[in-house]
Amino acid sequence: MKPIIDILEERISAAMAEVAGQEAPAIVRPATDTKFGDYQVNGVMPLAKQSKINPRKLAEQIVAKLDISDICEEPEIAGPGFINLRLKPEFVATNLLEINKDAERLGIEKADKPKTIVVDFSGPNIAKQMHVGHLRSTIIGDCICRLLEFGGHKVIRQNHIGDWGTQFGILVQQMIDEGTYPMRGTGFDTLSYLESLYRKAKNRYDTDEQFAKSARECVVSLQNGTAGWEGWDDVKRRWRDILNISLSEVNTLYGDLGVLLTDADIRGESFYKDMLADVVKELKKKKLAVESDGAVCVFPKGFKDKEGKALPVIVQKSDGAYLYATTDLAAIRYRVNELKADKIIYVTDARQQLHFEMVFAVAQMAGWDVKQKSEDRSQKTEFVHVTFGSVLGEDSKPLKTREGENVKLKELLDEAVERAKAIVKEKNPDLPEEQKDRIAKAVGIGAVKYADFSNNRTSDYVFSFDKMLAMEGNTAPYMQYAYARVQSIKDKGKGRGIAVDKEIDELRSVSLAESSELDLAKHLIRYGEAIEAAVGDYRPNYLTSYLYELAQKFSVFYTNCPVLDAGPDKRPTRLLLCDLTARTIEHGLHNLLGIEVVGQM
Repeated sequence: MKPIIDILEERISAAMAEVAGQEAPAIVRPATDTKFGDYQVNGVMPLAKQSKINPRKLAEQIVAKLDISDICEEPEIAGPGFINLRLKPEFVATNLLEINKDAERLGIEKADKPKTIVVDFSGPNIAKQMHVGHLRSTIIGDCICRLLEFGGHKVIRQNHIGDWGTQFGILVQQMIDEGTYPMRGTGFDTLSYLESLYRKAKNRYDTDEQFAKSARECVVSLQNGTAGWEGWDDVKRRWRDILNISLSEVNTLYGDLGVLLTDADIRGESFYKDMLADVVKELKKKKLAVESDGAVCVFPKGFKDKEGKALPVIVQKSDGAYLYATTDLAAIRYRVNELKADKIIYVTDARQQLHFEMVFAVAQMAGWDVKQKSEDRSQKTEFVHVTFGSVLGEDSKPLKTREGENVKLKELLDEAVERAKAIVKEKNPDLPEEQKDRIAKAVGIGAVKYADFSNNRTSDYVFSFDKMLAMEGNTAPYMQYAYARVQSIKDKGKGRGIAVDKEIDELRSVSLAESSELDLAKHLIRYGEAIEAAVGDYRPNYLTSYLYELAQKFSVFYTNCPVLDAGPDKRPTRLLLCDLTARTIEHGLHNLLGIEVVGQM
């Protein structure tokens, strides 16, 4: 079932082209006020201006040519040339039955032309605990992957971890000096230990030249694979142990967050180490890279500093070392040529915007956005940078501890679950302890994720446990409660001997006589539009807004329309509305946002 808004866009655009003799978008949008209809056509006025025709007269001509009688009531022309559209109840009813037949996809079609899409997100630093700054990339990236996969695309997750750099030489050399190994069962096997050790080692690195020299030798040995050096095996083993300990704790957090990332998705900086020299070599060969103050740089057009000087992308320092940009360029080549990506999406905070704009520009200058063995050289891989704002404390400053450190993500989630547990105990003290724990985890972590998703991703937002755990408003607990409430209606019906599932399955015609029934039904059949909007702009808040509005419309419906006590002519339709509401909330929360639903709150 194609989204209704797309069907209307196609038909009205065709009518506009026939009347005006030129292609023009209909610009169909959901109506801002339902008293005027369900959709509004906004493209007539721009076309009228372009064609030098009176907009209202043009709208009348378009309506005369238009055939959407199978979907909408007679179109209404409003103001200087807007066209208002209202869905027919019988069209809505037919669509409800079609959705009911499709338990897996709720009547939503897959993409006509599926693509291979690489999504780069999360990117934790090895040997450091994940902090609140990693939250948005991790969960927004996961949501984008879920949305794209539901759309039928082949999604390749890539976790570009920071596992290759000077910090490892510093850390390993400190371990060698202390005679410790970060191995399981030794007591030196936690990220908190590694962090404390690194702070100590970094202080030595900054003040002890001999230690700094040894640490740099460690890095060189590790990165160059100097097997002849007697300490190389020791360095590499310790590096791998650091990696394993870090990933073990990271994977635990991914599990708690319901994020679908595994070790198989990891492509850290170390993965590209043997590709970096070739990146620089090819940029030189194509006469794109030049020496500047001893470093090798590319100067993409259009990027200048405040003084108007050309900004460089440095791909190799004067001492021969490579940089983040070199690794990112190597990753692009790998993803385009080896993973066959049609699109690569990077999910990072907005501070990295300039970096990626310049890296993308260099890759395009070098022709690395075209697959090497592609028959169609005109088909270029699309690069997309999905940015997001910061998580702020209630003082509207970046969320920090009292000591000024970044809040650890594990501590944040633990506190959310603890607070949710207190609410569960207060609301439902008689539940078994195990059930309280399960609900508290679903509600607590769901609240953190939903609060992030419900905000515009490009904006900063204030982190508040009180607001995100509230049972009212656009929050996870409210949505989870709405789901549990709808499910309880079906359970009560079965308890009263009503064959709920049978009544729904045997329903062949839907009666939407009450306004709140029709309003809820219209919203249910437009779920695909919300998903399409969320995917189109990589904004989960479009989906959370839809789900919240669905819960509100259900509440109005349930207040005005008895379900279990309704007569046999009305009850099956109302049971269907309840069932589709529950299924849609569950699908949106669990399948697309990665938030658990619970049958009881």
